[in-house]
Amino acid sequence: MFLVDDILLSPVKGVLWVFREIHDAAQQELAGESEAITAALSELYMRLETEQITEAEFDAQEKVLLDRLDRLQAEEKAAAAPEKKPAKPRSKAKPTRRKSPPGVKPAALV
Repeated sequence: MFLVDDILLSPVKGVLWVFREIHDAAQQELAGESEAITAALSELYMRLETEQITEAEFDAQEKVLLDRLDRLQAEEKAAAAPEKKPAKPRSKAKPTRRKSPPGVKPAALV
């Protein structure tokens, strides 16, 4: 019985293994990109200290690199956070209209 189960479930296990490998490779690539940006920032600081670039060039390049790093960290944070179900909107009670007594016209119609 267990042999038959293993034979029948082996394609599913194989597909799951492939998905896990793809996920691991993507995580490593993201981590590598983050490290590459950090290394580029270090190099940029070194170039500024050795006066190879001006302060304006440094500011422009630093802004680009920090924006990329912020985006990567936001994506990692969003991927790590569990998804929450959106709250169902509450039904608002409709205001009731006051009925005027018989023989009296409402003020808006007078």
